[in-house]
Amino acid sequence: MEYKAVNSKPLKLKGEGVKKKKKHKEEKKLLEQVTNATENPGESAKSTQIQRTKAELAFLKQQEKMQKERIAQKASKTHKQRVEEFNRHLDSLTEHFDIPKVSWTK
Repeated sequence: MEYKAVNSKPLKLKGEGVKKKKKHKEEKKLLEQVTNATENPGESAKSTQIQRTKAELAFLKQQEKMQKERIAQKASKTHKQRVEEFNRHLDSLTEHFDIPKVSWTK
């Protein structure tokens, strides 16, 4: 359905007659970067490599060490052992944390 104005000229609907901007130049640049990266992966990695400070490197090293320790600790016990340990912990708690009875008839 086409709308006509009073002076009988057709109205342009939203999006009609609007040309899209061409991005060929940007696409070509990106394509060149990708092809250069695949042809020479060592060169592109060196140019985009982030320089880290001594403190950042020490922090990352410590994080990795702690993560390895956590994984080793979790892997040391089986699921059954963890459940038994959790049940012992729950038994050691006082009955103060139990859910009280709600029904007066029972």
